[in-house]
Amino acid sequence: MSNDPPSPVSSPLSYLELVKICDNFRLPPNFGSTDVFQKPSDTDSFVPWTLSQSSGSPAVGLLRLDIVDLLRKEKPGTWAIPEPQAGYRVSFDASVNTPRKRTAVLKELCERWRDTGAFPASIGPRKWRNEMFPVYRNPFGVHEYYPENDSDEGEGNYAFQMERAACALFGVITYGIHMTVYQGIASSPQVKIWVPTRAKTKQTWPSWLDNSVAGGIPSGMPVFESLAKECEEEASMEADIVRKHAKPVGAISYFSRNRMHFLQPEIKYVYDLGVPHDTPFQPRPLDGEVESFDLLSLDEVKSKLRQGIFKPNCAAVLIDFFVRHGHLTPDDEPDYMEIVSRLHGRLEYERWCRQV
Repeated sequence: MSNDPPSPVSSPLSYLELVKICDNFRLPPNFGSTDVFQKPSDTDSFVPWTLSQSSGSPAVGLLRLDIVDLLRKEKPGTWAIPEPQAGYRVSFDASVNTPRKRTAVLKELCERWRDTGAFPASIGPRKWRNEMFPVYRNPFGVHEYYPENDSDEGEGNYAFQMERAACALFGVITYGIHMTVYQGIASSPQVKIWVPTRAKTKQTWPSWLDNSVAGGIPSGMPVFESLAKECEEEASMEADIVRKHAKPVGAISYFSRNRMHFLQPEIKYVYDLGVPHDTPFQPRPLDGEVESFDLLSLDEVKSKLRQGIFKPNCAAVLIDFFVRHGHLTPDDEPDYMEIVSRLHGRLEYERWCRQV
């Protein structure tokens, strides 16, 4: 996460280097062993966060040791934190056993941390988003929404929701939608792409270049509805164009650690929208999050990408666009397979609760 405007690099970045800026974290080989639990000040070690202490309880996040240390000081009946040993994990207390109860515990905790000045660079008043993100039992499973009865009976995929700004503190997997709006034929060298410049007043990544439309998926909102909402709010796009022409084309995933050393594993649902040749089209900023939109040639987009002035995850989405439409091929890119595999990983999720 950056609070500073972009500064072009002196030497052009390769596509693999751009992907590595975004997908920049791997769990260490000794993850889960006792020798990583000795120093609460160690920002390179993480403990799994599960829903309960029961065997087989799903992992929902990865906690830095200083977060674990703070949770130990919370009132009884909220958190279960055994003494450090190989394979131990942090969880909610056994009594905090429904989506509503988990949400309430986190809401009180995160708002208190915000108001007392804990982690101001992450959840301070200027960083607070006042937007709830969903957390799922299976991060690769169905996006369920609020259950009608607040019960874990049947164990649906929805686990709880939490403040968006606090997600990185707890290392939970978050979700978003990113769309590339283009004019012309997507596979043609003459294709042009609509590129927004983020507003100077944005809480994160001010003045960086972005994908045509992008945003997080708030709790309780379906994926495509999130896209339609962002299209209207960010780009003043007519709903009819979005619903007729936006095409789901896959997803990317990446394991990122921000400059505060908190983890941000993310999954982005990816869409393309080819503007019909007979349709007048001009995206316009509406909600203040975008400064302007520019229609750039493919070569211009590639040049600005390699200057390092696109928001890193947006660069990854564009590289995925290049791969899908033949602008980046195994014949002209020596790192092709490394790029493709890093954009579609499983965030090492199978290791999050593996016993060592």
